[in-house]
Amino acid sequence: MGGVIVEIQVGMGPCGELRYPAYPESNGTWKFPGIGEFECYDKSMKASLEASGEAQGKRDWGRTGPHDSGQHNQFPEDTGFFKRDGTWNTEYGQFFLECCKGVFQGTGAKLSGKVAGIHWHYRTRSHAAELTAGYYNTRRRDGYIPTAKMFSKHGVVLNFTCMEMKDGEQPDNANCSPEGLVQQVKMATKSAGIELAGESALERYDSGAYGQVLATSRSDSGNALSAFTYLRLNKRLFEGDNWRNMVEFVKGMAEGARNKRLLECDSTGTDLFVGFIKEKNVQEEKETVLV
Repeated sequence: MGGVIVEIQVGMGPCGELRYPAYPESNGTWKFPGIGEFECYDKSMKASLEASGEAQGKRDWGRTGPHDSGQHNQFPEDTGFFKRDGTWNTEYGQFFLECCKGVFQGTGAKLSGKVAGIHWHYRTRSHAAELTAGYYNTRRRDGYIPTAKMFSKHGVVLNFTCMEMKDGEQPDNANCSPEGLVQQVKMATKSAGIELAGESALERYDSGAYGQVLATSRSDSGNALSAFTYLRLNKRLFEGDNWRNMVEFVKGMAEGARNKRLLECDSTGTDLFVGFIKEKNVQEEKETVLV
């Protein structure tokens, strides 16, 4: 494959992410910021749940999932399971959530895999939206360190999203914290000794979004990014300031985001081109070229 293909990302579930299909958007079943539902009741999962119940002497616990976890578009406090001191924080809740996340431990992950950036209801105690997707992460338990360690075991890069998002841009009622979530994942990958790659979540071309990616890509707060994937690419990228912002962003990433501040506009008035330069007998490196 030479120097063109440098990484292959392996899809692991819905949208290529290592998670359960807790929040299906395509048919209108779920709308942001609903908590989602546990979607882990196939034949194999039921057998695993039953076996876990038998092993722990809790046969009744292994017969079915929680009855009080609500529906796709509810909020944590609307349910008995996810509310402030709900079932999630009981012995049964811990048993069920361990079974859910345990399915991922044996995943034959290779190369690079994506973990979902479920940032809504992150500020609540139960982190309901993460739990329904299979991430056993609450205010009292770090659910990303076990995943990072599993990736580390197989030598896999962990790819995470919402790198461009800020807490202050989110709706108040959704209890979002994309910045807090990204920081937690950065620390988890650093602790596990694995590489962290990132990607954008939304279609954005503004300097604020690019500046946030530059900030999260640095290593002064956890793992630095080893790679970044720019999603939602379309022809709007090449319009006026959108393109100039992108060029400044690429320059900043190429320079390692060292105190790089994105310019509000192109001060030189030039046309801009982002290219790749490969020097002889030197590893290929990305550079931004002005022409």
